[in-house]
Amino acid sequence: MRLFTVIIATLTISLSPAGANAQSSKRQFTVPTASGGVLVESFGDCANATCPAVLILSGSKGFGAPVYGEIGQTFRAAGLDAYLVHALSATDLKAIATAGSARGRIVYYALRLPDWTSTVQSVASYLEGKARHGGKVGVLGISLGAQIASAASVGRADIKALVLVDGGFPNGYSHPIRSLPPLHMIWGSADQTFPLQIARELQLTAQRLGGAVTLDVYEGGPHDFFLRSGTTNAVAAQQSAADFLIRQLK
Repeated sequence: MRLFTVIIATLTISLSPAGANAQSSKRQFTVPTASGGVLVESFGDCANATCPAVLILSGSKGFGAPVYGEIGQTFRAAGLDAYLVHALSATDLKAIATAGSARGRIVYYALRLPDWTSTVQSVASYLEGKARHGGKVGVLGISLGAQIASAASVGRADIKALVLVDGGFPNGYSHPIRSLPPLHMIWGSADQTFPLQIARELQLTAQRLGGAVTLDVYEGGPHDFFLRSGTTNAVAAQQSAADFLIRQLK
């Protein structure tokens, strides 16, 4: 089965002033990959003896928003070890910011997607091998991160749960899709970058493959609602993601 999506708008995320304390408590390490070491940030171990790992992939502006710290702490409280994976390098972030048009960004994404995908798969394999995680790894991607997460998770036995937030497969994705991990999608009904129809189509694709799939739609939510610190929809959606991941990975 092949899936094609058309993306005609800029992939954006919003910055938020909240959550600075959560951000400052992160620990950093580097994971070797085929294209070099990738920076990974951890929020510390959850309280349990064994905690599943969750890779978090950012939107096109990286992890600058303090709300990522809030997400990490929500996951940690749920019994998960959350990791921010800097698949987008500083060079990537600069190139995206200066691309000048949606078409320019899409071309750049297509060029870099193989490396980004490989990087995420390397980090997933690395964390799966850590006894602390009990072989349980999930991935959450937001916007551009959701494109990377979906491509990285196709047919992977080491990724056991997938959450996509306001983003589906990359534009023009043409590789066969024969299996997906259990999938949870979180979408704003007012998303103009990835209209809700994209989520509906992906839901049908996952169902045809025989996989478990759920879709949470947040009324009035724009493309970046998940990263709007402290708002009702964002808090509910972040908890929904944590609940799904712990159910699938426990």
